[in-house]
Amino acid sequence: MRSLLMVFIGGGLGSVVRFSLGKWIGSLHTHHFPYGTLVANVLACFILGLVIGLADHRQLFSPNARLFWTVGFCGGFSTFSTFSHETFYLMQGGFTFSSIIYVIFSLIFCVAAVYLGLFTGEQL
Repeated sequence: MRSLLMVFIGGGLGSVVRFSLGKWIGSLHTHHFPYGTLVANVLACFILGLVIGLADHRQLFSPNARLFWTVGFCGGFSTFSTFSHETFYLMQGGFTFSSIIYVIFSLIFCVAAVYLGLFTGEQL
């Protein structure tokens, strides 16, 4: 039951942070490109890698804290559904090049962020 509570609280917090970050980044520009979601997903991937690196190599997180941060916070902070919707929206709006760049950047930057987070967590 405690595990479910950790995931619930972490997921709610991650979702609120993602929403706030997306609104803030969106207010900084008027371009159609979904920078807010890209930044949120890359940050979530970095945090996920960092927490796993610290948990596995430094044993700095309890199992419940690891669940809170990985499944809860990072699960709520990152968003594949919004990424998919925004990609579809770009394609539907005729922004084919932007949609391709968005998909490629999301994949490359997110995988790289997990790796960088893991590496950082192992080195600390």
